Amino acid sequence: MTFTQRWPEQGWALLQLLLVASFSQAEENECRRRGDPETPQLVKKGDIMLGGLFSFHTNWKERQDTYKKNPQPLQCMSLNFREFQLAQALRFAIEEINNRTDLLPDVSLGYIIYDTCGSIARSVRVALALVNGNEALASPSKVCPRPAQVQAIMGETSSSPSSAIASAVGPLHIPLVNQPLSTCACLSDKTKYPSFLRTIPSDYYQSRALAHLVKHFGWTWIGAVRSNEDYGNNGMATFIETAQQLGICLEYSVSFFRTDPVDKLQHIIDIIRTSTSKVIVTFLSHMDLDVLLHLLSNQNLSGYQWVGTEAWIFDSQTAAGDKNRILDGAIGLSIPKAQVSGLREFMMDVQPFNSSNDGLFTEFWEALFSCTFKLSQSEETQRECTGHEVLTGVENGFTDMSLMPIFNNVYKGVYAVAHALHDILRCNNTCNTSVTLNPSTILQNIQDIYFTTKQGDEVYFNKNGDPAAKYEIINWQPRVNGHVQFVTVGLYDASLPADKQMNLYNKTLIWTQNSQQVPVSVCSEKCPPGTLKVLQKGKPVCCYDCIRCAEGAISNVTDSVTCLSCPLESWSNERRDACVTKEAEFLSYEGIMGSLLTAASLFGACLTAAVAFIFFRYRKTPLVRANNSELSFLLLFSLTLCFLCSLTFIGRPSEWSCMLRHTAFGITFVLCISCVLGKTMVVLMAFKATLPGTNITKMFGPTQQRLSVLGFTFIQLIICILWLTVSPPFPSKNFKEFKDKIILECSLGSAVGFWSVLGYIGLLATLCFVFAFLARKLPDNFNEAKFITFSMLIFCAVWITFIPAYVSSPGKYSVAVEIFAILASSFGLLICIFIPKCYIVLLRPERNTKKNMMGRGTPKAF
Repeated sequence: MTFTQRWPEQGWALLQLLLVASFSQAEENECRRRGDPETPQLVKKGDIMLGGLFSFHTNWKERQDTYKKNPQPLQCMSLNFREFQLAQALRFAIEEINNRTDLLPDVSLGYIIYDTCGSIARSVRVALALVNGNEALASPSKVCPRPAQVQAIMGETSSSPSSAIASAVGPLHIPLVNQPLSTCACLSDKTKYPSFLRTIPSDYYQSRALAHLVKHFGWTWIGAVRSNEDYGNNGMATFIETAQQLGICLEYSVSFFRTDPVDKLQHIIDIIRTSTSKVIVTFLSHMDLDVLLHLLSNQNLSGYQWVGTEAWIFDSQTAAGDKNRILDGAIGLSIPKAQVSGLREFMMDVQPFNSSNDGLFTEFWEALFSCTFKLSQSEETQRECTGHEVLTGVENGFTDMSLMPIFNNVYKGVYAVAHALHDILRCNNTCNTSVTLNPSTILQNIQDIYFTTKQGDEVYFNKNGDPAAKYEIINWQPRVNGHVQFVTVGLYDASLPADKQMNLYNKTLIWTQNSQQVPVSVCSEKCPPGTLKVLQKGKPVCCYDCIRCAEGAISNVTDSVTCLSCPLESWSNERRDACVTKEAEFLSYEGIMGSLLTAASLFGACLTAAVAFIFFRYRKTPLVRANNSELSFLLLFSLTLCFLCSLTFIGRPSEWSCMLRHTAFGITFVLCISCVLGKTMVVLMAFKATLPGTNITKMFGPTQQRLSVLGFTFIQLIICILWLTVSPPFPSKNFKEFKDKIILECSLGSAVGFWSVLGYIGLLATLCFVFAFLARKLPDNFNEAKFITFSMLIFCAVWITFIPAYVSSPGKYSVAVEIFAILASSFGLLICIFIPKCYIVLLRPERNTKKNMMGRGTPKAF
């Protein structure tokens, strides 16, 4: 195609461009709002205008945009009586202020109220319409300077729309006041939302209060359900953070929005059904809860304890919709009860103020009275509206005044703006209407106001634009007539000290399924004293096993995470919940073993005394005289001391008994062995003396015998004195042998001293045994050396076996072993040396003659 063929086409395009440019130039000096204008639902003219945003409808019809033409306006559906009530509260406050002469005299307030239809996008759109207006405005320049259409905006009622609106109008410094249910803690951030103020407390306090409420009733294993928007997400985040600090665990935490697919909602229902927790904490708007409640009722999923927020806990419409009593016994926090005098009458006296065939009021009027203004053939079942109906006797969501605390928040918000305007206009009897109103000035004055309403409520805002946080604790208590009564059972005041913030009244609470017993919702039962918590692998800290404390350790509190070791002198009781003083164990006279050993010791001493008496009685007989009566009596005396010294080992060890028992034992046994050694030497010397030319008897006469016994004993005495001087035995407590007992024993002090005493005794016993063994075959009729040999054999065998038995015996048994060794060796000496002689003296006197003593017999094979 040539250029000449295309020029008409290019010319036409150029002509279109010129027309557009000229049209734009023509409109250059006019400010015009882009897009379709927004029509408010409720309007009243006034000197100063306030804006209102309410969701008169909760949903809208779905539409398919083709992107070939401008989208059509939303077709709103599902009337919301609650929002209509809130709008009426705003109208009431404005009417009341206009009728007052002490507040804004000769200045009237008006309002422009839009329906946001439950849409965040529409909320922002109509908020900007409130600021900008819809009309065209001529301007000589490209800039459009103009005052805002309204001086403050009241609404939206929930957190997510409020967040969006506050972000949009915040840079313009338009006060956004009184969001009656916008409780998200995120809205307290003045850097993001500088113009946002509210008359309802922040969820920061409500979330923490809910966590403490859950902890108060001992619920440590819970589920959590929240709305998937700013209110639910932020509120639940703060709750979870506080709950974890209080030791509360979440089995699950799920979120949804009322427009989510049914499959997602069913998944949440399945999670609740399969859970083991019995308490469900919710951060749900009443609209989201209604959707969830419908599904729960259809599947008859009851038996859970619900914990709610102010969004639904005192909502009679929610209670009326709970047909299957799923929420009975619910507990939660609500705004403190309030009454606005005249508001109920104002609402009940509602009258048509629009055409009976047009607008929002027509739709509400028909819903209120179940009538239509114009009957059609398909509507013959309904009566026709006259516009003069009265609400007396009508029961529906609009006539329910249970939300008066929320209405009071709207009321206080309007009055906050009015008081700020009153200060700016310097009103007294009249107001200075020449003052130019600036939204920034209004915002600053609202932040600084402080006044008291006619109901006595103090109204002020902190630095974050929030009021004081006070909540009532509400319990749903079903009544016989099927209705639910919202009973106030406590109060939470965040302004008080931490330990006094929650105050529960002494009232009977009703729990789920009409029970008066507090539900139990724990992953693991509390660990009783005597046990410790051991976490289950891969599970939250609330899931644990209770393990009994080990021996010697206790836990005296419930849910202890550690067991404390008992002091050294204490031990754990059977329940492992207290330390008791360890039993002090020692060889006592009262015990069976101590009694038997005491009896054996005394028997041995008495037997020795009896033998001594026999020897003394028959001391002039040849047998006694032939056996060196002086050494025999000294030996019997030493044996008596040996038997009696064993008594020093019995009883509670003391400083003196510890020193006495070992030294007495060592000295008496050396004395005993010295006597036996002397007797053995006498026998040998007597035999040697019969050989011609020997003079041995003079070398080992009575004097030498006494000196030898004294010398051997003196050496042992020196060893004992050195032992007692350097490191004597002392009483001690042995904690090593038994964990649950204290062994009271005598520590040796110097082990060298103890083994020196035993070693010296063993040396003398060995010498005695050797000499006796050498003299065993002497050719006499009564060979005493043979009996001494047997006695020394027993003595050495006893003390050789004593050493390993003593070392390996625990506690008092080591003392018993030592006593047994003393008694056994003593009885061995007594029986082997003296009993055969007593047998001859008493029972065979015919052998107790000098002739028989002097005779020579055939040596024995032994």
